[in-house]
Amino acid sequence: MLSLLFQALTGSRAFLKSRSFSPLCRHSHHLCSRKLPNERSSVEEMGPADGDHLAASFNLSDFTVIREGEAEILMHVGNEVFYNKSQINNRDMSIAVLRTFISKRKQEHEAMLLRRKKPGPKVAEETAVDPEAVIMDSTTHNEKSNVQREVAQEISQDEPCSISGDPAAHQEGKCRGELKPLRVLEALSASGLRALRYAREVDGIGQVVALDKDNACVEACRRNIKFNGSIACSKVESHLADARVYMLTHPKEFDVVDLDPYGSPSVFLDSAVQSVVDGGILMCTATDMAVLCGNSGEVCYSKYGSYPLRGKYCHEMALRILLSCIEVTPERKILLVFALHCKQNHRVLIAVLISLSDLSLNLDSFEMQSHANRYKRYIVPVLSVHMDFYVRVFVRIYTSAGAMKNTPLKLSYVYQCTGCDSFHLQPIGRTVSKNSSVRYLPGFGPVVDRECSDCCKKYTMGGPIWSAPINDLEWINSILADIKSMKNRYPAFDRISAVLTSISEELPDVPLFLSLHSLSATLKCTSPSAVIFRSAVINAGYHISGSHVNPLALKTDAPMDVIWDIMRCWVKNHPVKAQPPDQAGSVILAKEPVLQANFTRAAASVSKAQAKKVARFLPNPERHWGPKVRAGRHITSKHISLLGAETVNVVNEHETGDEPPSKRNKTGESDPS
Repeated sequence: MLSLLFQALTGSRAFLKSRSFSPLCRHSHHLCSRKLPNERSSVEEMGPADGDHLAASFNLSDFTVIREGEAEILMHVGNEVFYNKSQINNRDMSIAVLRTFISKRKQEHEAMLLRRKKPGPKVAEETAVDPEAVIMDSTTHNEKSNVQREVAQEISQDEPCSISGDPAAHQEGKCRGELKPLRVLEALSASGLRALRYAREVDGIGQVVALDKDNACVEACRRNIKFNGSIACSKVESHLADARVYMLTHPKEFDVVDLDPYGSPSVFLDSAVQSVVDGGILMCTATDMAVLCGNSGEVCYSKYGSYPLRGKYCHEMALRILLSCIEVTPERKILLVFALHCKQNHRVLIAVLISLSDLSLNLDSFEMQSHANRYKRYIVPVLSVHMDFYVRVFVRIYTSAGAMKNTPLKLSYVYQCTGCDSFHLQPIGRTVSKNSSVRYLPGFGPVVDRECSDCCKKYTMGGPIWSAPINDLEWINSILADIKSMKNRYPAFDRISAVLTSISEELPDVPLFLSLHSLSATLKCTSPSAVIFRSAVINAGYHISGSHVNPLALKTDAPMDVIWDIMRCWVKNHPVKAQPPDQAGSVILAKEPVLQANFTRAAASVSKAQAKKVARFLPNPERHWGPKVRAGRHITSKHISLLGAETVNVVNEHETGDEPPSKRNKTGESDPS
């Protein structure tokens, strides 16, 4: 392998084409290299003159037209390209966040211009000196780095797999003082529906780059771009590429990066945080909920660098594990990027992503542990949401060596009792201030004894997780106001407004939550109503709220001894049967309550949404609303539970050949026919 790389560095481009590299390397070569004159890429480019050929290249009877929002796509009845109708909630939420981001970005830009105008005419003189020397970036968080984007990083019209060849669209906003249109990267585009909706529905977007390393997806995306007319053709371009290589070779070029993979996004995070401009936004989805929620803790640790716990709060913990991963978790891969200078001053970039397992060599000295903090970058979550069968986070990314030092203050380990619902957080770091200086030190610990102080059982430890706030209430209120003002433009308005309403009422600085039913199950008692329990917590001087993750969740800043005292007082008024003395509930009830709970109904025990009877937890709109089969897999009768019998029958009618048997008959078992 190393000899091939050496020959690639010293040889010609003809050698590179003659070698049978892996698909990843071939995609990287076609994407990251600029074409020389009179040379064609491996994937034939599609221009406006190819419209007749496009219509004649496939049978329209094999396709159905799917409309979502203002975009329409042609979807093959088979399973060639992935599409999931239930992700409409995901796409609508992303569009709402994008609109708010554009508004916030404009406000930040105007505030920056006001600060720069304070010295007087000096700003105008500097602008007149060299307007091409400095390009404005998208935000104002780090002004020094925001004015260093180079014009040479813009995508050329000669780049392979692009159907939008108008470089003038990317030249807007070069003059100092102008705010450039957003550049959006959809790293895993599939049919291109998300990219098309961004381009058609969100004002202020200048370019959407849609990537996929599957030929069928790229062809489908191009076909759908043409199907959506001139607006889509002018804004959206499709590339055949490996998203990891593309993002690493385009650092700090995109204002928005959208990751929505089938499964875990962990392999894309390292390159994604590098491709976002300072103050830009990363939108990331994770659908491997079984892993994140603790069914395979060792797999979660290998992917996300955190060990999950199987508590009632597991879905919120999944959100916090994903945020922690974006901030600090390493990727154990090697990225080798070689630059070859060819004739006519064209630079060819060949990016080769090599796993350590691919080489039978000891490459520990070359191992790159990559994450946001290693690049002096950090994240600021604005919205973190659990919906349907996945979690999705929206984070802004900044560069600051000083602010990066606060990362240990935002992370904590979790101690969960094995006998009761008690849990405690152990912060990783702390600060000590003396005069004007601040020292960063390890956190004090442990925060718990070897045995639980409530039920005398052992603890299990999980994490680290993101223990800082995961939502920005100002953003959420702005998003809610925006979607309510244009509710007709959101097909999933009811669902996303319900989720955002629930998030807006959560306590922002309380990690994880309790389950009232689980507390009652531990004590084997009748469960108090949520209003009564909330009133007791409020009357004790603490705060409490619900959670969008679970309708039975209770987020509170009350310590666990107060929670159990309230439950002890409840059991005194509602006695339970005698239980074995070694059970956790018996140990808890054997202690007398220190706090005498007051169950008088408090005004704040009912949220504003509850008082107005606003729906917050809606049922699925139809059957089989959930994950779908991965693209390319043969759909059989075993997928009826996911897709429904009608969908499976339609697919099988258009496929040739008989359905392969799912299992071979047992010995001696007769054929039912």
